[in-house]
Amino acid sequence: MLGGISIWQLLIVLGIIILVFGTKKLRNVGTDLGGAVKGFKKAMHDEEKSKDGDKEDADQPHAKVSHEEPGNTYDVKAEEKQAAEGRNEERK
Repeated sequence: MLGGISIWQLLIVLGIIILVFGTKKLRNVGTDLGGAVKGFKKAMHDEEKSKDGDKEDADQPHAKVSHEEPGNTYDVKAEEKQAAEGRNEERK
């Protein structure tokens, strides 16, 4: 017995649910629930595969960085300061 609920009480509740919702709607709910569980299992399996792949890829470098060319830098704050000073001189 499941906590004082007998099998006959469960069958009566199941019969009432079938009468209220109908078999077609219950079949659709069952199909949707089964699809959700199947998708969840697939996602968990894919995640385990990706974790295994990440461990193998961790030893391999993803990108190569070289500093052969001197980079041109642009100082935005200096440009803003010069613009602000230019505006202050124009006001005078």
